[in-house]
Amino acid sequence: MAKMDYNIIVIGGGSAGLVSAYIASAVKAKVALIEKHKMGGDCLNTGCVPSKALIRSTKILSYIKRHKEFGLKSASAEFDFSEIMERVQSVIKKIEPHDSIERYSQLGVDCITGSAKIVSPHEVEVNSKILTTKNIIVATGARPAVPPIPGLDQVDFLTTDNLWDIRELPKRLVVAGGGPIGSELAQCFARLESQVTQVEMMPDILSREDDEISQAIRQRFVADGVDVRINTKCKEVVVENGKQFMICEKGGQDQKIEFDKVLIAVGRAANTKGFGLEEIGVQLGPSGTVRVDDYLRTTTHKNIYACGDVAGPYQFTHTAAHQAWYCAVNALFSPLKKFKVDYRVIPWCTFTDPEVARVGLNEKEAKEQGIAYEVARYGIDDLDRAIADGEDQGVMKVLTEPGKDRVLGVTIMGYHASDLITEYVSAMKHGIGLNKILGTIHIYPTMSEANKFAAGIWKKDHAPQRLLKWVQKFHNWRR
Repeated sequence: MAKMDYNIIVIGGGSAGLVSAYIASAVKAKVALIEKHKMGGDCLNTGCVPSKALIRSTKILSYIKRHKEFGLKSASAEFDFSEIMERVQSVIKKIEPHDSIERYSQLGVDCITGSAKIVSPHEVEVNSKILTTKNIIVATGARPAVPPIPGLDQVDFLTTDNLWDIRELPKRLVVAGGGPIGSELAQCFARLESQVTQVEMMPDILSREDDEISQAIRQRFVADGVDVRINTKCKEVVVENGKQFMICEKGGQDQKIEFDKVLIAVGRAANTKGFGLEEIGVQLGPSGTVRVDDYLRTTTHKNIYACGDVAGPYQFTHTAAHQAWYCAVNALFSPLKKFKVDYRVIPWCTFTDPEVARVGLNEKEAKEQGIAYEVARYGIDDLDRAIADGEDQGVMKVLTEPGKDRVLGVTIMGYHASDLITEYVSAMKHGIGLNKILGTIHIYPTMSEANKFAAGIWKKDHAPQRLLKWVQKFHNWRR
């Protein structure tokens, strides 16, 4: 093909696809973005945005229940679940213009609504028309994984795809899954006064976190009214006399849980089928994601790239955007210049109450990998601003290289942990040690002072004892 229609065709209008198209248009490439459903993808429509909107409403309810802690004699709230869910939709609508066809068209992107089909490494069919392109970026995202639980198809089960359509609060809700999604939503619905049973087959919820973190969140859930069942497997769904039951197994014994609705939240599966990848031989990895190299090129075709949930290994909006930069730049400027994707510092947060934010190693991972470490631990119950806000719970754990101030990883469980972690993300990314954080002025009173205090604990633990003894003698002499 002497002349192609586009430099890049992006398939998928979620976070990864949008950023890829934005970057390509910013450097004056000709780019098309194809989306078959809604611009913004899962993050805007069924994931990050709606869940955080719901979390905010239920957080307000939790504050009202705790009114006496704030010196209020009485406080109560009446709510209509349908109105809360409509607020969620209004939040989506307010953010929608950021990801809209109108905005991206103004940026110079050819936005096409339709189902894409890759017919060759340089051809994409959409709406019965063949478009030619130098490069293709696959950013088709993922969908809720649905495990093969016998009888599940007999009931109208929920996933994050259809949860946001309900307008009647489930009286009894079973949440299958103890990961971030299941945990965030289990706590929300418990605060909305659903009778929530959360079922997790692992030894604890949020099983990737240190045991003390998982246990603390579980205890908070129990206080919020969640019936948390760990080491428990969803075995079967049965319908008897019009009633719905989840049959679970723990230690060889069956448990029977009646429910009105069941929410399946056991992970997400990459969208790799139905748009031509199989036909052109694109390889998949063991987890079902598109197999890519260090430059995010598919291992089969070097002009086809993949980013976001469809590529893995992380399923976060911010890593999708991170990968998208590499896809766009590598596609447009290879072989003159190309960059290996950098996964060295990847932060994330589970937005339970309290939040759990992570970057780098935690103690569990360090022990599993045999990595030597030290830990500086700061209790957020000691922080002035947290006390003033009635949020004095949680912990900050900073892992460092033995004898050095280089940060290996940080776990923060507490109020605004997702914001607090950023200073440590920057420190790890740019090689800033705890001594620099300790020497940085933090506004009083703020939650961010916790970062400085954690660094101060590290400094105290590494104080030069021999020198201090000499200094003490010096001061005695000067008196």
